[in-house]
Amino acid sequence: MSGSTSHHDREYVRFSPGRRVEHWVTMVTFTLLVLTGVPQKFSEAGWARGLTWVFGGLHTMRWIHRINGFVMAAAFILHFALGILFVIQGRKESLSIVPGKKDFTDAVQTLRYYLGLSDAQAKFDRYDYRQKFEYWGLILGSIIMTATGLILFFPVQVANLLPGEAIPAAKLAHGNEGLLAFLTILIWHIYNAHLNPDVFPFDKTIFTGKISRHRMEHEHPAELDRWDHDDGAAPGAAAAAQHKAG
Repeated sequence: MSGSTSHHDREYVRFSPGRRVEHWVTMVTFTLLVLTGVPQKFSEAGWARGLTWVFGGLHTMRWIHRINGFVMAAAFILHFALGILFVIQGRKESLSIVPGKKDFTDAVQTLRYYLGLSDAQAKFDRYDYRQKFEYWGLILGSIIMTATGLILFFPVQVANLLPGEAIPAAKLAHGNEGLLAFLTILIWHIYNAHLNPDVFPFDKTIFTGKISRHRMEHEHPAELDRWDHDDGAAPGAAAAAQHKAG
């Protein structure tokens, strides 16, 4: 294998094993929450009654929904706690998901590029503005779903502390936010993970943890420049740049 080919085929470690496990937990619990939650919102529909039967009836479906809700809430709390710990330890990559001024300028530059007003595409870093938007949307949605879910799980206790209107308000917010999250994943995330021409038919990075140099050059050039400057080592991990077996 020639040196140029080897350089082109280089792979970089993008996601740690912990992050990949987090994605699996989120993916499984979110799917089960949708399958057991949406039918309750549209309980009069024939397909909803069919799904309720598949899950063993409404009582069983509700408990599956609650258990997965608690699992997702626990994973969310753990994720944030580890993020804060990593920041305290000085791992700068943990802050790379926080939106900044560059995300606004990148969004404007991308719009100009798509409209043919500029020949240069924005140079994205570790996460682009679209990924940050999806991430923080998930965080905000998780907070709303967890808070309203707990209100619905402990209605009597909540009614002793808050006005009674809090219960139906929580039910409305919980159902609508859940439907919004489902549609966001269905339209936004599925496109970026599967239908986007750059990754079609499947983006496997979150499962393998690795990304090719070709994709880094195209999707995260600013991060690649930094890695090359540091002799290919990924932030916070020794010798993170890996070569494929020739």
